[in-house]
Amino acid sequence: MNPPGIPFPELPPRIGRLSAVAANLSWSWSRDARVLFRSIDPVLWHRSRHNPIAVLQQAGPARLAECADDPEFVRLYEAVCARADRDAEARDTWYARTAPEGGGAPVAYFCAEFGLHSSVPIYAGGLGVLAGDHCKAASDLGVPLVGVGLSYTKGYFDQVVGLDGWQQDASEPFSAAITPLEWVLNADGGRRLVTIEMSGRRVHVGAWRMRVGRVPLFLLDTNIDGNEAADRELSHALYAGDRTHRLRQEWLLGVGGVRVLRALGIAPAAWHANEGHAAFMMVERVRELCARGAPWDEAVVRVRSSTVFTTHTPVPAGHDVFAHGELLACAEPMADDPGFDAARVLALGRHPDGGGDEFHMTVAAIRLARRVNGVSRVHGAVTRRMWRSLWPDRPLDRIPIGHVTNGVHLPTWIANSVIDLVDRELDRGWADGPDDPDRLERVLAMDDAALWATHHRLKVYLLEFIREEARRQWRDARPAAGHLVGAGTLLSDNALTVGFARRFATYKRASLLLRDPDRLRRLLCDPRRPVQLIFSGKAHPADVQGKLLLQEVYTATRDPRFEGRIAFLEDYELHIAHRLVQGVDLWLNLPRVPLEACGTSGMKAALNGVPQLATEDGWWAEGYTGLNGWSIPAAAPDDPDPDASDAEQLFRLLEEQVVPAFFTRDARGVPVEWVRRMKHAIRTAAGRFTAARMVAEYVRDYYLPSIAGDPAGDDPPRMG
Repeated sequence: MNPPGIPFPELPPRIGRLSAVAANLSWSWSRDARVLFRSIDPVLWHRSRHNPIAVLQQAGPARLAECADDPEFVRLYEAVCARADRDAEARDTWYARTAPEGGGAPVAYFCAEFGLHSSVPIYAGGLGVLAGDHCKAASDLGVPLVGVGLSYTKGYFDQVVGLDGWQQDASEPFSAAITPLEWVLNADGGRRLVTIEMSGRRVHVGAWRMRVGRVPLFLLDTNIDGNEAADRELSHALYAGDRTHRLRQEWLLGVGGVRVLRALGIAPAAWHANEGHAAFMMVERVRELCARGAPWDEAVVRVRSSTVFTTHTPVPAGHDVFAHGELLACAEPMADDPGFDAARVLALGRHPDGGGDEFHMTVAAIRLARRVNGVSRVHGAVTRRMWRSLWPDRPLDRIPIGHVTNGVHLPTWIANSVIDLVDRELDRGWADGPDDPDRLERVLAMDDAALWATHHRLKVYLLEFIREEARRQWRDARPAAGHLVGAGTLLSDNALTVGFARRFATYKRASLLLRDPDRLRRLLCDPRRPVQLIFSGKAHPADVQGKLLLQEVYTATRDPRFEGRIAFLEDYELHIAHRLVQGVDLWLNLPRVPLEACGTSGMKAALNGVPQLATEDGWWAEGYTGLNGWSIPAAAPDDPDPDASDAEQLFRLLEEQVVPAFFTRDARGVPVEWVRRMKHAIRTAAGRFTAARMVAEYVRDYYLPSIAGDPAGDDPPRMG
């Protein structure tokens, strides 16, 4: 039987469960499942950007019948189905073994975006990809997580870069028919699950379900019959519209998310808000308790005791703030609800250092969460400094804000060929549980030549992908020669290939190497030791400075002085990210310290044996060992131009250490020193920076205490 709402073709009975496998995103981190779907039609697999639903829909009855008659295909199909059954029925999970006191009670995980697969583009960048990896790791470990987010029928914006280098922001709906999205229906077979009060009217809310292994993810949708046009548009695009639109989306996420879970009979024992966008989830739970007769202060204590809040933003301007009038207008007619005390709600979001007529989402989330954390050791310290005014009587080192360093989902991000190499040194199940640094010691014994050859194949694959993308742009009537050069058509597999793929924000400093064009030209165009740069990323549609930065980089791709050795890949998303982190030689990350909360792209690259060159910020401050890459020392505190100092250090490292290490080869053509760093990169990332380790920390230090609901020793922040 096909999953409800997904238009699969009729399949031969012998392989009839392919539709169920494709409808659960666990296929995306199963080596066998990926091989299975690719074997149906490798060309379709490539063109669909690895989307099994699209492959099944387009393969045709004749080809599917051939697969059903192929003994090797059926053998692999049966193995994939058997694994799915074992996972679904498993009771002896990591969580069941290590956290029996959790009792199987669900943990609700709220986030404004989830990056799980390129076919469901409801993510903007690192926050969403982190949330997706969190769900995948929770599934692997058996953590009873339930995700709650928003559905965006137009996703995030599509990036097109004009010939002048200016980012153009397009917004086209994606087809739900080729995604693993299923409508959640009510008892009458309709799509309306709950209603919420918003902007003076009642808004109907439905939800899609997406299966992420064992984890269900519910995506709220207001684009349903009976809603006014302005309300239906809340489900159109991610981070779009004016501030009022953003406020209404966050109200939908928080208030609507709680009510949808209640309507579905899901009773979380712990609640996790991933970033301040979800703070209204806590406000709604306080309202619920007050409406049932609990005094306000008691309701706040009860909500706090079961709530976790993770902040990802070390830049003060990056936190959402709304005027009191905007919030009250959005909340109407809830203001008449007996559980909604408007004055006290507004006080929850009042910043202690000013902004008396503003509601600060992060401040409200901190006040309503017993357990608060940043996402790296450095970011935890930065966050304590940012919010020390909420605990004015406490010394800085006793501010009750911790950290859980982010991690990345190893089976999703590591290339099949790399994990196969590691399998030769370790048991195949080595990646199934939380990190074990000691076990990864044996990675250092991998054969140098085999690792180098594997990496070179991934690099060639990346460059072939880039040329195919350039060919597509030529086909789509963008024939300017300079544009094709800038798209990467002249890149060589013999050059040291450096990747920089980030959101284009000024503090991430994508143009740091462009400060000295002559020195950069000498570095890139050395005929004996050539270097090439691949950039990718989007600037936020409202970030003019970020767009100017992107334009500066794009202009450099067309500069003949650099001989086509700088490329920019348009429309950065998960599929491109996979190709880059697996195929470049060196990963570059250059944020101004301490403005990078974590920076997980370098972890993904490191899993594939790609060393990182970065400033000591975010995860790199705790991940750099001296053997797994290179680190740019921090500029002096009184340095008048830290960007210039960092650029000088960057050039020196490239010229004096990085480039020589890459091009110094033994008799086999293997750069032994470089490969040694590749092995240490794998060992560090796989041993300490996976999502499995991250989720295990959340379980131990945050979820289980929240499930217990013990407020003992609580020192709540000062109220506004």
